[in-house]
Amino acid sequence: MRVFNCLKLGTSLLGAGVLATIVSAPVHAEDAAKVAAIVKGLDNPFFQTMQQGIEEQAKANGVNVSVQAAANMGDATGQADRLTAMAMQDFDCYLVNPISVSNLVQALVPVAQKKKPIVNIDSTIDPEQAKAAGFAVSTYIGTDNVAAGALAGEEMLKLVPKGAKVALVAGIVGDVGSNARIKGFKQAVEGKLEVVVMVSADWDREKALTAATDILAAHPDLAGFFAANDIMALGVERAVQTSGKDVKVIGLDGIVDALKSIASGELTATVAQYPYVVGAMGVEACAIAAKGKELPANVPAPVLLINKDNAEASLKNFPRPGGDYPDPFREMLK
Repeated sequence: MRVFNCLKLGTSLLGAGVLATIVSAPVHAEDAAKVAAIVKGLDNPFFQTMQQGIEEQAKANGVNVSVQAAANMGDATGQADRLTAMAMQDFDCYLVNPISVSNLVQALVPVAQKKKPIVNIDSTIDPEQAKAAGFAVSTYIGTDNVAAGALAGEEMLKLVPKGAKVALVAGIVGDVGSNARIKGFKQAVEGKLEVVVMVSADWDREKALTAATDILAAHPDLAGFFAANDIMALGVERAVQTSGKDVKVIGLDGIVDALKSIASGELTATVAQYPYVVGAMGVEACAIAAKGKELPANVPAPVLLINKDNAEASLKNFPRPGGDYPDPFREMLK
């Protein structure tokens, strides 16, 4: 089943704690748009793939792009410091993937003062905080996380009996994306399944493993888990395997390790986002905005439910979706 919601590298992959500064410059492109991109930590393969999409699309569009990344997924201050340095340079557009709704707001003030377009991808900048700081983003590109969570809930309803008990594993407390995914799942299963517990595991595999182990001990009749990202889902699946129980586990993101786990019959399912597409769309948006053209305010990224039936095909197509998807920027660039 394919669902496209309407609204989430040179090619080197860098590990945790490593600052990424990568520049991709087209040959003989003195008048090419210059784009500054700042993404979350490359300790997470989701953002490695986003970086790949940014760089490959920049090459395709004849755009100069400089990519920097947070040292890790918790490096909110470091990410802001790197953007502050980039804001002092002469870029035509800024492509930002913030760690939190607020950590890049102040760093973007000088960008706004220079009247440079700001393209926000994946995780949102809080619009009220941006307004208070004197700017608005030119466009937001990302997944409808409520709809993605609902898609996971709908899949869980197919897998477990009506009234069955399920548990939820959220990301960092207060994270907007995690909250939206959990909200969507809850809405889909309300009145049909019993959510017995929700814990936060900070997007961390080991924390999710520990939490799931405790939950399985406390609720021996548990039928399923929904984890707000695949890294946590893989930790939960490890706990389920150790318990020897038949408990369904659904994640969200569509990273390679999750797709491989589904194909091998371990993890039950995931809702795949396409960070490659999100990054690529971001570059397209910057290429358009750098020419002074207006952008649509909100552009959806595609999502797809991946289970045993289509996991192998999804691996073959990775990091792209298996088919075409709506992309208004593609049409605007023609």
